[in-house]
Amino acid sequence: MKHAELLGFLRAHKLAVEASVTPDGTPQAAVVGYAVSDDLELVFDTVDSSRKHHNLSTDPRIALVVGWGEATLQLEGLADFPLGPELERLREVYFTAHPDGRERLAWPGITHVRVRPRWVRYSDFAQEPPLIEELTL
Repeated sequence: MKHAELLGFLRAHKLAVEASVTPDGTPQAAVVGYAVSDDLELVFDTVDSSRKHHNLSTDPRIALVVGWGEATLQLEGLADFPLGPELERLREVYFTAHPDGRERLAWPGITHVRVRPRWVRYSDFAQEPPLIEELTL
């Protein structure tokens, strides 16, 4: 799968299931609204009191699944909490996909998470045989 195809798939969707782990190793998952930059950075917002924020602050490893049904994209990578110009750049990416995110800036503790994928698996089970492609980024 090429860069442009990855971007196209990711931009065709707005929701993902993200998975992180607690400090004691308990898995936790949540649905998040996300956007993606031209450089394949995924960004979503959350509040600093959320379980995902606490988990990712302690252990930045993250997994996400995008797409329900026969075609899905699994991603694994590292999350961080950008500041300054990087945060502003990523917020604009996010607000393009989720204009209502601007209103959430007034929420106490709102923050944005950037995910840089390291591994991606695209699966399309609508084909026979199924198409499954893995990439290491």
